[in-house]
Amino acid sequence: MVDPRFLCNKHLLGSHVECHMLVGTLRVGKSVRGYVHKGLIEIRSLVKWHDLVVEEMIKRNMKHCTPLEVMYLPDYGKVDSMKSIRELRKRCPECRQKLGVLGNKGRNYDSKQK
Repeated sequence: MVDPRFLCNKHLLGSHVECHMLVGTLRVGKSVRGYVHKGLIEIRSLVKWHDLVVEEMIKRNMKHCTPLEVMYLPDYGKVDSMKSIRELRKRCPECRQKLGVLGNKGRNYDSKQK
């Protein structure tokens, strides 16, 4: 749930793939409880997150041909965006550079807004 503008291309595309994988997992009824408890996903924000990622992909002249199949998404899970930002800074030099201008901020929407 880090603002997609501050993700490198690799992490931006990875976020897009993860949206589709998560919907597929939910569609077949597999549990995502572990991801929720670890603060890695917000089910209720999935569609909005996908749309933000796609918007950024298009701004970067990337193609998008895979609309997210909308389905009922339960309202649970909360991502610790600051933890995600810290992790990106540790693991990815490109994201670290993009995030450097933010200090400790990096979300562009409040997941409580639907």
